[in-house]
Amino acid sequence: MILNDLILMFISLILLIIMVLIGVAFLTLLERKVLGYIQIRKGPNKVGLIGILQPFGDAIKLFSKEQIYPLMSNYWIYYFSPIMNLFFSLFLWMCMPFFSILFNFNLSLLFFLSISSLSVYTIMMAGWSSNSNYSMLGSLRSVAQTISYEVSLALILLTFLFLLMSFSMMDFLKFQKYMWFFFLYFPLCLMWFVSCLAETNRTPFDFAEGESELVSGFNVEYSSGGFAMIFLAEYSNILFMSMLCSFFFLGGNIYSWVFYLKIVILSFLWIWVRGTLPRYRYDKLMYLAWKIYLPIVLNFLIFYVSISVSLMTLIL
Repeated sequence: MILNDLILMFISLILLIIMVLIGVAFLTLLERKVLGYIQIRKGPNKVGLIGILQPFGDAIKLFSKEQIYPLMSNYWIYYFSPIMNLFFSLFLWMCMPFFSILFNFNLSLLFFLSISSLSVYTIMMAGWSSNSNYSMLGSLRSVAQTISYEVSLALILLTFLFLLMSFSMMDFLKFQKYMWFFFLYFPLCLMWFVSCLAETNRTPFDFAEGESELVSGFNVEYSSGGFAMIFLAEYSNILFMSMLCSFFFLGGNIYSWVFYLKIVILSFLWIWVRGTLPRYRYDKLMYLAWKIYLPIVLNFLIFYVSISVSLMTLIL
């Protein structure tokens, strides 16, 4: 019986990773198409029917290019950073509840916070090991930004947890049976979405890749497979954050196809924001994190704690 369960978990795990990677491939196509139409042009439309095979063409091109490495770089760390980055971004998906349960354990939200914090180190090491001033600046910006917004993400998550009194993701499904948390936590949901944009280094917070001054940030020295892995990790994180947003405040019913439609719509929002907004100023980003979001989230945290305490006293 235990062996059967292990085999089922392994098959589910492989299926999940393959589907996430295929989802990432077509998310890049969706992004290029949407940005094309926003800028009144077609986007990729040559490879396959209406450009449907473009992601596979991109993957073959990226992985078959010549791999270069800077002569003065710290070779092993430089090579392993993108691999670990992709590994952590795929490892995050392990806490997603699955139809066959998978690894949906009771502390899945703590697991999410731990792994998302670890991915900061891979970005830092990728920038440092290249031994280039531009990549070092890009990694410093990216790490400062990620750490700043992780604080607000963790506190927003804490306000959810105080009403749930559980670290399991499945409890979000149970508690939102009659009303979505989007209506109960409306300001926090918007703040969570903006923090997710900052956490995934996306426009208007893409300072790590400030084209005007840093070329491509911490991945400036990477080519071929190394760049492809950083790219895959970023888009995998976007899909994962879309899944979390759908779970936390849009019902999160994994047994319905509507849940996956919500993920697609939220992923589209990431792209729409990129096509609409200009880049934020760096000091304004830090100001937003520490002087606006942090006090507001702490106030909400106290508010929801008082609600949960008063509810508990009423029940008792």
